[in-house]
Amino acid sequence: MSDHDDLVADQQRGRHNSSAAASSRHLPWAASSTEAYFRAAAAILSTPPDGLQPDMSATLLKRYYGLEGSIAVLSSEVERTAEVSLSDGRQLILKTSARREAIDSFRFQSAALAALQDSAGFAAPTVIRTSGGALMFEEEGISGYLQTRVEGVSLHKVTPAPDLLFRTGSALGRLDLALAQINAPAAHRPILWHIGCWSRLMELEEHLPSGSVAESVRTAMAEYMRFVEPQIQNLEWQVTHNDPSPFNTIVTSQGLGFIDFGDGCWSPRIQDLAIAASHVVADPALPLGGAEHLIAGYAAVVPLSALEARLLVILMRARQSALILVNYWRSHLFPTDAQYIKKNVARAERGLTILAPLTAASGEAAVLAAVSQP
Repeated sequence: MSDHDDLVADQQRGRHNSSAAASSRHLPWAASSTEAYFRAAAAILSTPPDGLQPDMSATLLKRYYGLEGSIAVLSSEVERTAEVSLSDGRQLILKTSARREAIDSFRFQSAALAALQDSAGFAAPTVIRTSGGALMFEEEGISGYLQTRVEGVSLHKVTPAPDLLFRTGSALGRLDLALAQINAPAAHRPILWHIGCWSRLMELEEHLPSGSVAESVRTAMAEYMRFVEPQIQNLEWQVTHNDPSPFNTIVTSQGLGFIDFGDGCWSPRIQDLAIAASHVVADPALPLGGAEHLIAGYAAVVPLSALEARLLVILMRARQSALILVNYWRSHLFPTDAQYIKKNVARAERGLTILAPLTAASGEAAVLAAVSQP
């Protein structure tokens, strides 16, 4: 039986699954795959970043938390992110925005982090409540929240040894187990990085450079549309981080930590693994480019279903392609910020090239081989 026949058979079996759990997953997927959702999500990322607005961090910090300290504004693509250094040595992160849509984003982020506070097996920021006990603040024209800073080194600055990648995958698995217990507010808000938008992202291909990368992106997205999208409702859905990139993964003295939950949403659980694994594809001598170790670590904590194992490589390539498409588009919109916006693009292009030779069958075999390692 061919790869396509296998997947069609799975699709036919999936259509007969009319359980209540499956039905509950279909509604959010249907909403996130609409034209209106895509346009709303694209509009958010086509708006200039909040860095153009006057900085009120010090005023807000004093007003809502009664704190004072030195403030350094950090690079960010949407909201304003400021590092706060208090006189007692503590370092905090204050996120603020003047955008209306940021209210829902901050509601999600602060609630998710608060729910993760007592979880084990990974590190995450702790939300600092306002003087009035709220998770976030909101006033006319601005909103935000305050969190602790996770101390450590970003994964993108560390040599990705097999053991470190395995531990990263294991920590991500534990994060997903914890997130599965959360019913966070605003989990269905428009997010361009949501998998529901992927079928429309090829509208942005005019911004890609001509050549092999553009062709690989077209191939990967067509493969996603053909094999994954008909099956997506049969995957396990939950609240996910949705951007566990090496920039958002921190190597700490106590283990691995995850920051920046701004793209978190309700999506297939396997998305977090596909995203994290897609970022560490770097070694052309290995079938999955070295992502084998991260995948094995994740599966040691959250065993993959047969469908997840079959679709994982296709999802990895589609995510790499989505990253390339969105960031070339945004670099065109904001050329002065292009270097920061495209910080992950070279990694995605290289990874997509390494994974390109895999068929659906050989990709599944590589994933199964990875998760069967001792």
